[in-house]
This record gives sequence, C-alpha cells and structure tokens, in this order.
Amino acid sequence: MLDIHIITLFPEMFDSFIRSPFILRARDANAVSVHLHNLRDYTHDRHKTVDDVPFGGGPGMVLLPQPLFEAVESITAEAPADRIVLMTPQGELLTQQKVASLARESRIVLICGRYEGVDERVREHLVTDELSVGDYVLAGGELPAMVLVEAVVRLLPGAVGCADSVFDESHSFAMLEYPQYTRPSDFRGWRVPKVLISGDHERIRRWRARKSLERTLLRRPDLVEKWDREAVRAEVLKRLSEALGEE
Repeated sequence: MLDIHIITLFPEMFDSFIRSPFILRARDANAVSVHLHNLRDYTHDRHKTVDDVPFGGGPGMVLLPQPLFEAVESITAEAPADRIVLMTPQGELLTQQKVASLARESRIVLICGRYEGVDERVREHLVTDELSVGDYVLAGGELPAMVLVEAVVRLLPGAVGCADSVFDESHSFAMLEYPQYTRPSDFRGWRVPKVLISGDHERIRRWRARKSLERTLLRRPDLVEKWDREAVRAEVLKRLSEALGEE
C-alpha cells in the first residue's frame, strides 16, 4: 500500500477529491491511503501564523519553516517517508516516468506551497523532491498535488478497472497514444478507419503503432529526445518496428 500524506492550508479543497469513486476504489483495494494535515495545526501562536514578510523586502508573504518542519517531523515520527515532495512552479516537471517512480514508494509526503513560496531552508534541508505540473503559476500547490496523486494512484494495483490500460497511454513510453474510436462506426458521415473493424488484430496493432508515431512526431517532437533512454528504448523500437511493418 502507498501511504500519502498531504500538508496544506486548505484541506477542505481535497474533500471531494479523496471521496471520488476513483480514490475510493483504490482505498478499498488497499492500494492507497490518503491523509490530510492542516499546516495551521503545527503553529504555536494564537493567530496560527504560517507566513511572514520576506527578509530583504519584496511583495507577498513566505511560508515559515517552523510549521512545515514540525508537520513533516510529526508525520515521519510514526514511520519514515520515502519522498518529501514540495509542489512548486520552480520544481522539476512532473512526467510519467516520475509518476511511476513515486508509485513504487511506500510512503510519500506532499507539501502544498502557497503565497510567494517557502523559506529556502525548507528546500535545502527538508524536501527530497520539488515538482511542477507545468510552466505556469497557480495560487497554491493543492491542485498540483491532486494531479500528482491521481497520476500515481492510477498505477497502483486495483485502482483502475482494466489494469492493462495504464501501460498503453500517452507518455507511458515517451509516445502519444494512438487515436481511439467507439460506436457508432459512422457518425454524421465520419467513419471509423476500416482497419479497426476488420477483426485483423495484427493489422490493428500496426495501424496503432504507426498512428502513435505520427501523432508524437507531429504534436510532441520534443519527446523524441527521450527515445534513447534505456528505460524506454526497447518499447520505442518495438513500436517503430510495428509501425514500419507491412499492413
């Protein structure tokens, strides 16, 4: 089971998320447990202060180190965490490979940043990873934390109805997924490609491999740079071979 702890100023933002059918199914399968921690519970003044003005001046407020350190120390007193992750726009871009790496852990702590960020000592002496969901800035790390949790939980046994589906999706092997169609085969004159209703599984496999390659090169040529990495090389070569084969 993966044990996920989320430190946030707004735990109510996660109420619907952790009660969603997707998360509940994973919890019922003993694949994951999700725990919320209100950062204000780790303050010591009557105002429950979690932030202050930055040294040197400047706009905005910065999260204090003391509540964050004490929150993590309280969580890890019971059992150590494999990863302590700060959700921040300054972090490493979250990728499917990073998601898979986190899914192999047994206990992770997510820190949701807010305001102008966190005291630098949190970065230097507390967290193990800094992750971003994109090159844009949000009001806080709560939504990125939900993105990360959903992406990770999808890879856990019992979380998804069809377990095989998660291994053939966009970005799983540095390629985008092939086009998908369902009924009816003719919708407003737009027809499903004949190969998909041919019943010939070998032709369908080759068609999908070719479309996956075409879509990746057209929409995300930057992914090609990842094709030579050992972790994805074998799968990419297999799909390239299928795509170039005779239909």
